[in-house]
Amino acid sequence: QLQLEDTGGALVQPGGSLRLTCRVDGWLTSIYAMAWFRQTPGKEREFVAGVGKRKVYTAYADSVKGRFTISRDDATTLYLQMTSVRPEDTAVYFCAASTSPRTEMNLVGGAYDFWGQGTQVTVSL
Repeated sequence: QLQLEDTGGALVQPGGSLRLTCRVDGWLTSIYAMAWFRQTPGKEREFVAGVGKRKVYTAYADSVKGRFTISRDDATTLYLQMTSVRPEDTAVYFCAASTSPRTEMNLVGGAYDFWGQGTQVTVSL
């Protein structure tokens, strides 16, 4: 069993920066890919960025490429560095972990079976 705690959400001005953190507790050796998703009211949860277990493969949504960077330490912590944020980045952000090795090669559409509780990011003046 895994527990994920995502933190770091805040109110930030357009053009500003923010770093989200996800700490993992539990059976850490079972984790393969990890990712960040986001969701706004009335919309489906969408993929933002993902990284494989060996940190060789990463993937980003087109809307955040060049502005967001995903990283992780060996097992316990996942980060999302957000820069040049825009009002359309406003959402609840969720970290996710996959225990399936197949997700390593399918970061965007893979199966993520453990989730954090979400942290609110608001981009506004």
